[in-house]
Amino acid sequence: MANNKGRRRRFGSIRKLPSGRYQARYPGPDGVIRPADDTFATKGEAEEWLTRKEVEILDDEWIDPDAGAVLVTDYAATWIEERPGLRPKTVTLYRYLLRALIAPHFPTATVAEVKLARVRRWRKKLLDSGVSPVTAAKAYRLFRAIMNTAVDDGLIRRNPCRVKGAGSETSPERSVLTIRQVYALADAIGPRCRALVLLATFAGLRWAELAALRPEDIDLKACAVRVTRQISYPPGGGHMFGPPKSRAGVRVVPFADLIVPDLREHLDALPDDAVIVFTSPDGTPLRHSNFYRRNWMPALTATGFVGVHLHDLRHTGNQLAADEGANLRELMERMGHDSTAAALGYLHSTSARQRAIADAVGETARKALSKSTAKPKRSGTRLAHNEGDPS
Repeated sequence: MANNKGRRRRFGSIRKLPSGRYQARYPGPDGVIRPADDTFATKGEAEEWLTRKEVEILDDEWIDPDAGAVLVTDYAATWIEERPGLRPKTVTLYRYLLRALIAPHFPTATVAEVKLARVRRWRKKLLDSGVSPVTAAKAYRLFRAIMNTAVDDGLIRRNPCRVKGAGSETSPERSVLTIRQVYALADAIGPRCRALVLLATFAGLRWAELAALRPEDIDLKACAVRVTRQISYPPGGGHMFGPPKSRAGVRVVPFADLIVPDLREHLDALPDDAVIVFTSPDGTPLRHSNFYRRNWMPALTATGFVGVHLHDLRHTGNQLAADEGANLRELMERMGHDSTAAALGYLHSTSARQRAIADAVGETARKALSKSTAKPKRSGTRLAHNEGDPS
């Protein structure tokens, strides 16, 4: 048998420690000699480890063990700053999630130190502490995206955010109002915002889209509203206008002629130099928080529709169109949603069909309003889809 004692290895080196264990060292692509993360019980185990490390280098899959030494908090903050095209609202959300839900659990951890088990414990702590499943899912998706970039940057080999189902969220089912309930809210909210409530319902617009509308965006003759922008509120105050939430958000939405008189009255009351349809009493753009405090919440108190959100009007309008036979493609176009499912490719919508949907909704609304002039009962926090009381 040949004596291999004293033979030099072609790659790396192995030495026996006083403890009896073996240490393996190797030269990285950068020329720096690095030891293995741990020692080995036998020389054969050390040799096997060196062989695998050499293959990593030859296959260009080697990860610099020092690269992942950056703190999670620093790397995540830089990640948010460097994301192109993020809307101010999204930046604010990401910063909050990092500050409140991620950083406190990884205050001194480096990117390389974050492992699957630690991510799993972090998520459980969030849920156990009372963080809602929806918010926990948002925080997890942000963390996963950040660590995906760490993989791309060569800081780590594999994303540790691999907790099955952790990024999924199930939001509570939204309330659907009846026609009479919508008009009860419109009556209660007052003349300044009455048209906003009706347009939010019958055109299914988002808050940011409603608050950015210009008088020329509403075509009373065609019974349609053109959506080309939305409002946002950057950190530090003020407001700015930008494109809608997605490319599909730029759209023309027909609405029922039923609400034309209310819209005409509102537009006629605007100053000749008005540049925004819905404003605060001093003529400035509406702010979401002020609207809720000054207009929306008093209207809910007056009607008894506790727990209803403005976004529920958009959901109601979507349901009304669906009840009139709108197919999935047509609903997505009305709501300004992007299509990602290939199965939707064969579904088509036409302007004539959109007009028919809007007219059908208006006819149904007229019938509902003519049935009774009684005010809706005031109880409950969820609104039934049928003509029953809120429940």
